[in-house]
Amino acid sequence: MTGAAVKADVLQPHPVKDQLPGVDFCVSSSPHWAEAVLLGFQHYLVMLGTTIIITGIFVPKMGGGNVEKAEVIQTVLFVAGLNTLLQTWFGTRLPVVMGASYTFIIPIYSIVLAPKYSTHTDPHERFKETMRGIQGALLIASLFPMIAGFLGFWRIVVRFLSPLSAVPLVTLTGLGLYQLGFPNLANCIEVGLPQLILLVFLSQYLPLIAKSKRAIFDRFAVLFSVALVWVYAEVLTVAGAYDGRPQITQLSCRTDRSGLITAAPWIRFPYPFQWGGPTFHAGNAFAVMAATFVAVVESTGTFIAASRYSSATPIPPSILSRGIGWQGVAILLDGMFGAVSGSTASVENTGLLGLTRVGSRRAIQISAGFMLFFSVLGKFGAIFASIPLPIVAAIYCIFFAYVASAGLSLLQFCNLNSFRSKFILGFSLFMGLSVPQYFKEYVFVTGHGPVHTSTISFNNIVQVIFQSPATVAAIVAFFLDCTLDRAHSSTRADSGRHWWGKFRSFHTDTRSEEFYSLPCNLNKYFPSV
Repeated sequence: MTGAAVKADVLQPHPVKDQLPGVDFCVSSSPHWAEAVLLGFQHYLVMLGTTIIITGIFVPKMGGGNVEKAEVIQTVLFVAGLNTLLQTWFGTRLPVVMGASYTFIIPIYSIVLAPKYSTHTDPHERFKETMRGIQGALLIASLFPMIAGFLGFWRIVVRFLSPLSAVPLVTLTGLGLYQLGFPNLANCIEVGLPQLILLVFLSQYLPLIAKSKRAIFDRFAVLFSVALVWVYAEVLTVAGAYDGRPQITQLSCRTDRSGLITAAPWIRFPYPFQWGGPTFHAGNAFAVMAATFVAVVESTGTFIAASRYSSATPIPPSILSRGIGWQGVAILLDGMFGAVSGSTASVENTGLLGLTRVGSRRAIQISAGFMLFFSVLGKFGAIFASIPLPIVAAIYCIFFAYVASAGLSLLQFCNLNSFRSKFILGFSLFMGLSVPQYFKEYVFVTGHGPVHTSTISFNNIVQVIFQSPATVAAIVAFFLDCTLDRAHSSTRADSGRHWWGKFRSFHTDTRSEEFYSLPCNLNKYFPSV
C-alpha cells in the first residue's frame, strides 16, 4: 500500500500557483542596498538599447546630427526615469520600467517623412519643426489611455480577460519581437554571438558548476557578460578589425561609431517644449492614437508577465486600469518634453526580472534614478550608449523569451484537454504571427500596406494595429473566448476563469493590499475596486 501511495504521488500533476514560486525577492521586498543598486544599474543598461535604436531611426531622418541625437537620448532617458517612478509609485506598483516603444515607429516615421517638413533647407530647423509635429500628435494621443484608464473603461474590458485569452497576449508580447533578436545580432556575429553564449553560460550553467549558495553569476550575468564582450569589441575596434569594412558592419560592430561622446554636453537638463510649442494635425494624431492603443494592449501583457516574475498575485482589473491611466500620463510627458516616441512597459526589463529572480520594486526605482542621473550628465550617459547594438540584440534573445514563457505559464490555469481551448489557443497564436507577417511582407514587396487609400493616416492606423502580433492575437483570443460556447457549464472552468475569479475585485483577496496598494495611505482617497 505504501509503494502504491508513493507511486500515486509521483504521478500527480504540478499544482497550480497563483504566485510564482522560486522568486528570491517579490514586489514589496528588496535585497540589501548595494545589491539593489547593482540590479538597478543592470536594468538601466538593458533599457538603454531601445532608447538608442529608436532615436537612431528618427533623428537623422528629421535632419538632426549627433548633437540633436545626444539631446534626444537625454530627453528619452529623463522622461523614462520620471515615468518609471510614477508607474511604480502610483500606477500598477509593479517593478516595470516605462520606456520608448517600437510600436510608434510607423506613425512617427510618417510624420518625419511628411512633405511639409522637407521644405526646410536648414537641417536644424527641419529637426525642430518635425519634433514639434511629433509632440502635438503624442499630446493628443495621450488622452486615450488616460480616459480609458482613469475612468475605468479598461477595467471593464480586462474583467473579461481569462487565463486562456491572456496566454496569446502575453506570449506574443515577447515572442512577437523576435525580429529584434538574432537578425540584429547577426549584423555583427563575432560580437553578438559571444554575448549570447556568455550570457547563457553565466546565468544558467556557471551557478550549477560553482554550486554557490549566493546568487551572483545568474543575478548579475548581464553586467559580467556585457562588460567582457564590450571590452572585446573595443579591442577589435582599436586593432583596426573593421577598418575598410562595409558601412553597415562598422555601424554594428564599432564602439566609436556613434559620435555621441563628443557631441553630448557635460550637463544638460531636459525641459518641456525645449524645441518650441507643439503643432497639431488631426490625421497624425489619430495614427499615433492607434499606436497608443497597441501600446496599451502590449503593456497589459507586460504587466501580467511582471506580476508573475515578481511573485505577485494576478492583477485586479482596477489596478491594470490604473496602470494604463499612468501610461497615458507617460505619453503626455513624452509629448511635452519631445521624447520622439510614446512610452510602454519595457518587455526586456520584465524579462530581466525572470533571469535575476528579483522582482523588487525598489531595484526598478533605483534604475529610474540612474536614468535621471545619466540624462543630465550627458557625457557619462553617452559612454554607455557606445555599446554595440548586436550586444543588445543578444540580450533581447533571452529577455523576450522570458516574457513569452510567462505567457505560456498561464496554461496551468486552463483545461488543455478541451477542444475549445485548443482551437482558441492555436488559432489566436497562429493568426497573431501570420497576419503581421503578411502586412510586413506586403510593405516589403510593394512599398505600402495592403490598405492603400489616399488618406495616409488611415493607412497607418490599419498598419500599426495589424502589424502587432500581440494585438492581433489578443483580439482574436478575447473575441473567441467571450463568444464561443459561453453558455456551456464547463466553459468557465476550461478558460481558467474560476482561478482568477477572486482577483476580479481588489478587496476579495487580502494579498492585493501588499502588492498593489498606493503609498502614503492614498487608497483612502483613490480606492481600488
